[in-house]
Amino acid sequence: MWLNLLSMAMKTGAKVYANNQRTKEAISDAKLQTAIRMAKGEIEYKGTVLENQKSDWKDELILIILCLPIVMLGFAVWSDNPAHMEKMKLFFEYFADLPFWYQTIFVGVIASVYGLKATDLIKRK
Repeated sequence: MWLNLLSMAMKTGAKVYANNQRTKEAISDAKLQTAIRMAKGEIEYKGTVLENQKSDWKDELILIILCLPIVMLGFAVWSDNPAHMEKMKLFFEYFADLPFWYQTIFVGVIASVYGLKATDLIKRK
């Protein structure tokens, strides 16, 4: 009886091991096929780009830069200082007067960092 149980356990273990090996092989084949299709241009490199962006710090830097004027505006409102509010109004007026080419580059950089198509955002304007 013990030998039958031991034999069955060995067969089950061998089957699980074989399935794990086949799974690893199938995943490897899928990655290879995807890489071949990307090299041929049949599919885009989105997955590769997403993997590379996981350890990227640019997103956080852009987010800080974008949030900084909002934080400054909040401080100007809550400080109840008219001089701060005037400076914030002046800042946003100057920012609105920037040339269109600079605004386009700014939107394009931010959009590319977050994986958006900047042309769609610019066309809406």
